[in-house]
Amino acid sequence: MTYIEPAPIKDKENPLESMMSRFDKAAELLGISDEMYHILKVPRKQVVVGLPVTMDNGQIKVFEGYRVIHSTILGPAKGGIRFDMAVNIDEVRALAAWMTWKCAVVDIPYGGAKGGVACNPRQMSAGEIERLMRAYTTAMLDVFGPDKDIPAPDMGTGPREMAWLMDEYSKAMGMTVHGVVTGKPLVLGGSLGRTEATGRGVTVSALSAMEKMRINPYRASAAIQGFGNVGMYAAELLHERGVTVQAISDISGGYYNARGIDIEDAMKYRADNGGILDGYQHADKITNEELLSLPVDVLVPAAKEDVITHDNAADIQAKMIVEGANGPTSASADDIINEKGIMVVPDILANAGGVTVSYFEWVQNRIGYKWNLERINRRSDRIMKDAFENVYATSQKYKVNMRLAAYIVAIDKVASTYKFRGGY
Repeated sequence: MTYIEPAPIKDKENPLESMMSRFDKAAELLGISDEMYHILKVPRKQVVVGLPVTMDNGQIKVFEGYRVIHSTILGPAKGGIRFDMAVNIDEVRALAAWMTWKCAVVDIPYGGAKGGVACNPRQMSAGEIERLMRAYTTAMLDVFGPDKDIPAPDMGTGPREMAWLMDEYSKAMGMTVHGVVTGKPLVLGGSLGRTEATGRGVTVSALSAMEKMRINPYRASAAIQGFGNVGMYAAELLHERGVTVQAISDISGGYYNARGIDIEDAMKYRADNGGILDGYQHADKITNEELLSLPVDVLVPAAKEDVITHDNAADIQAKMIVEGANGPTSASADDIINEKGIMVVPDILANAGGVTVSYFEWVQNRIGYKWNLERINRRSDRIMKDAFENVYATSQKYKVNMRLAAYIVAIDKVASTYKFRGGY
């Protein structure tokens, strides 16, 4: 099982505009100056490259690649690389900014970055993908670095691609540089706990929210849209904590059982069925849209962006939404959700478990020592719990929802750090 950053963004609602609408509200509440607003808004660096790659048929094809570094105020930039035909500069800008706020919310000394190549890896051979990744790495030699910009896997990439990136960068540097990238195979300096880290963070966030709302996990129900890397582990861990997971879904549709789905059984079926739930018999078939409107305590959208919009927000019956995906709730749905009194644990908090364990991988690479799984889980759980408590306290102080509170925490941290460092 490879790790990917949660949820592609396909620009149904422009992702940059969606992110900025929330950023603007938080910045206004904080009362930051116009100067600071523009410092935090404008990406530090944007790189667009052409990547000539020799394909298996001998022809040369040129791919367009991107890397956006949004901020390095808190530390070196951090963010995944996605291989997908829909990659565009607006998407990469938005995701880079999200990474800045995500790292700030969980108090990790990273800035935000994101990268991508417009390609379809499903129609490419392993050799073509390797040559593309090595070409991308070579083009970014002046950008990447363990103290400058640290990439990671994302949609369409995984440990294999990160191993190629590390190798190509190391060749150029004349020495092995493990810390230039995270999400690597374990034998190349990858970290234990990385694969399930995002789903684990979603679980910690959900349990923290249940505690605030005085919901007993052993009497709680959940519906999880998406049964990939994030949703599957969130389902497994919530199930272990006593929550009745009544519904799960993937691209084949939703599966509902009022008495609770046997998550272990569903995971085994998925593994034996080509990685999808299609044909699963131990639950009733429903649509992904029906799953979103189930009367459960916890709804975890962990599949894709913009699944909760102004068109269906009024139908949501869950008591809380814990966002495992990036941008699953469109900006146009925020007011409707708030009016219904539904607590939302936003994406930049709820799915930050992945970047937290990426940080641990980088730290282990820098000190040349490996931590065991128990230590990694304990430390990541503490970081996620502390971050939740901080955001919740901020929401009470400013009398705003958790999403705006998370942005307030993040923007305040980055702005304050910039002031201490000083500008010119």
